[in-house]
Amino acid sequence: MKFKNKSIQISCDGGAATGKSTGAKMIARKYKLKFLSSGLLYRFASFLILKHKPGNKVRFLKQKFQKLNYNEIKKISLHTQEISEHSSIIAKNNDVRKILKKFQLNFAKKNKNCCIEGRDISTKILPNSDVKFYFTCSLSIAAKRRYRELKKLDPKVKLNNVKKALRIRNLSDIKRKHSPLLKHRNSVSIDTGKLNKQAMLKKMTKHVEEFLLKR
Repeated sequence: MKFKNKSIQISCDGGAATGKSTGAKMIARKYKLKFLSSGLLYRFASFLILKHKPGNKVRFLKQKFQKLNYNEIKKISLHTQEISEHSSIIAKNNDVRKILKKFQLNFAKKNKNCCIEGRDISTKILPNSDVKFYFTCSLSIAAKRRYRELKKLDPKVKLNNVKKALRIRNLSDIKRKHSPLLKHRNSVSIDTGKLNKQAMLKKMTKHVEEFLLKR
């Protein structure tokens, strides 16, 4: 369907390794939307802190994110266990969240046709997004997905350790004080444990098309 003078913003949320990045990228590609992963922003923030060890983390990140080129950070390997654990810690810091929120809002303002994925996009970043998706799957399935990713970087990684880390990460995201992981009341649930990629895209497409027809 052609947009003509229409615009559409899609938000995708979910826990770690639930398939939200895969689903968000597929729907963004199909409708030629600009794509942003908020998780990648937090990973990059962690990468910078771990690398430079700044005295004032907030001031340091504020400077780094003022002129950040999102396309450049996609070239960096950010999916390590160390970065995953550290990004979970800084995600609890409201001052850090404000910096990254500003970047995401500017991205959405510049790109009227966009898809942003994360953990608080529908509830905090783009509460007025046109279509909202919430991704879920069992912990076992999520752990196997993340394990396959990490295995490429570290052949010694253990599945049980990955599963434990995911459980801790999700609990941390759900229970954190600022912008916890929540399902927006208008979000469409996408269970990636029951849907393959083709079925996932088909379900997402159905809801996007329904929205576009109403405009």
